Amino acid sequence: MKQEIIQMALLVRDYDEAIDFYTQRLQFKLVEDTQLSDTKRWVVVTPPGSSGCRLLLAKAANEEQEKCIGHQSGGRVFLFLYTDNIQRDYKNLQQQKVRIISEPAEQPYGTVLVFEDLYGNKWDLIQPITK
Repeated sequence: MKQEIIQMALLVRDYDEAIDFYTQRLQFKLVEDTQLSDTKRWVVVTPPGSSGCRLLLAKAANEEQEKCIGHQSGGRVFLFLYTDNIQRDYKNLQQQKVRIISEPAEQPYGTVLVFEDLYGNKWDLIQPITK
């Protein structure tokens, strides 16, 4: 048996502001933006060079979902993004004025920094130790 998680939903307030943040500030690629109804779109982004898990930018559909925007993980780091060059990406985050929660630091598994997306979701940016 083989299974893999290929996509996960991330609640957003507005499709276009989320697309702008992920494609312009984080340099993700827009994979799909399909209108499904008057109010719903299927919007998928992925990090550059990735063949793994993608993000479905899901616009909150009701008040309960709106309350969860930016808090899907209860304040913990929610998403983990691997990089081949943390210093390059750190500089980009700074240039794009992305909020850095913790500066790059060496950990047993690699170099990591924590940043927030436009809604306050916490991300680990990790350059893993290569063996």
